[in-house]
Amino acid sequence: MTTQTVPHAGAVRRADAARRPVPTPQRRGEGRNALWFLAPFVVLYVLFVIGPTLYGLVMSFFDASLVRPGLGEFAGLGNYAEALGSSDFWSALWHTIWFTILTTPPLVVLAFVFALLADRVSHGRAFFRFCFFAPYVLPSAVMALIWVWLYTPAIGLLSDLVSRVGLTPPNWLGDPNWAMISVAIATVWWTLGFNFVLYLAGLQDVPCELYEAAALDGASPWQQIRHLTIPMLGRTTTLVAVLQVIASLKIFDQIYIMTAGGPNFSTRPILQYVYDTGFTDFRIGYSAAVSMLFFLVVIAVSAVWFRTIRSQEKGV
Repeated sequence: MTTQTVPHAGAVRRADAARRPVPTPQRRGEGRNALWFLAPFVVLYVLFVIGPTLYGLVMSFFDASLVRPGLGEFAGLGNYAEALGSSDFWSALWHTIWFTILTTPPLVVLAFVFALLADRVSHGRAFFRFCFFAPYVLPSAVMALIWVWLYTPAIGLLSDLVSRVGLTPPNWLGDPNWAMISVAIATVWWTLGFNFVLYLAGLQDVPCELYEAAALDGASPWQQIRHLTIPMLGRTTTLVAVLQVIASLKIFDQIYIMTAGGPNFSTRPILQYVYDTGFTDFRIGYSAAVSMLFFLVVIAVSAVWFRTIRSQEKGV
């Protein structure tokens, strides 16, 4: 009868330590060099991201104002309670969510469709890729001015096209029922190229042999897309969807230029509400509290994304 000896815990730790690579002077030098290369980014990140965020968090607990120096009187959670009880805050948050709902599905679906078409076209592939990505490089002010001209009543191109088909064109940016939809259409045209490039990169990772095998098994092009392409691009779709949701939640530029939050505040997003309360009403402490509440919303969306990615990786 043989007796199995259980190794002592200290012996196991010594054995694991012996298997680890010994940090040679060359490795330590490479680590120091890497720290020197990272130092400029870390310094700038702390100065312009971490530092202002922490200062904004502190400011949100005070009655700070632009018209007097210092943080002002301590308000505790008063700014947060006022924001949560304000109808203007909830209205601005709903406008932000409504804009996200209007833009995220088309920016995901259209980017996938156009990337699939551009990847399968036999001639002019570089031309189509350039056409879809070109609007994304335009500054927000240029894009907004282009679409303001297109939406101009009576003389705008879109109003003229609608009139030619026998319909009455709406007041695109002056009607509360159409203003947010009009901004969403312009945003889809402007930002489609980014998601388009992400999907193109994902399509490059799908082996051609899989399509050849599926074709030999008698799968139609639609069946190949449904049962092969879409599942293979699952992680890419998750990345595109969450990045798009976060980008849409942070809407500010085009709405501020095209409608200034109007008409009658019907398109004012949460970031413009922060801007108005902080730099128009001079209530910096209150606007900082609103910013922190909105920051929690963005963090929650990011947390859902990381959890989804981890679950997908465990399922592989």
